[in-house]
Amino acid sequence: MPENIEVFTQNSIRIRSERGTIYVDPFHMKEEPHDADYVLITHSHYDHFSIEDIRKVAGAQTLLVVPERMEDDAGELRPDVKDIVTVKPGIFKEVNGLEMETVPAYNTIKPFHPRRAEWVGYILRVNGKRIYVAGDTGATKEARQVKCDIALLPIGGTFTMDARRAAELANTIKPEYAIPVHYGSFVGKKSDGQTFASLVKEPVKVLEKIQYFE
Repeated sequence: MPENIEVFTQNSIRIRSERGTIYVDPFHMKEEPHDADYVLITHSHYDHFSIEDIRKVAGAQTLLVVPERMEDDAGELRPDVKDIVTVKPGIFKEVNGLEMETVPAYNTIKPFHPRRAEWVGYILRVNGKRIYVAGDTGATKEARQVKCDIALLPIGGTFTMDARRAAELANTIKPEYAIPVHYGSFVGKKSDGQTFASLVKEPVKVLEKIQYFE
């Protein structure tokens, strides 16, 4: 299953599944594949909600999933997608056969992602696995309670956990695979991936998959 997951820049992720092709926070896409069955957005910051990049991956079949408070902003994309679906933190939702849970994504000691904004991470149930895409978050109590097989965790610091805190989270929730994201371009260093890997304990396996540092 990890081989079906690609990480581009920041938190830009593509997952190929039996339900179709899923993007999370497409950003700085180098191609225009228009192959998205689902586009999931974690929050409204420009490097996660990029209308230009959503248009590169979206097509007539695409379902766009956004936090509830982003509904007005996402409305600009109505001509580009099949439908727009809204979510709140801490819910289960099925979107055209794709089962997902939302996890609150927020900072506890930084001002950038307040809990009141009701931004989210997603746990996707695909290919028989639970894939947690944390979004821009700290190691919150909700994140520490996640049960998943694969965890994509931000490690760049500044706006999210740094590599050390993210490794502590991985060691707490113990997925089979931990994939670091959100580093090496706008925040964090390229070497943060190695730092994260060195701090994550067995049996968790770390896979560095990020493709673009820019």
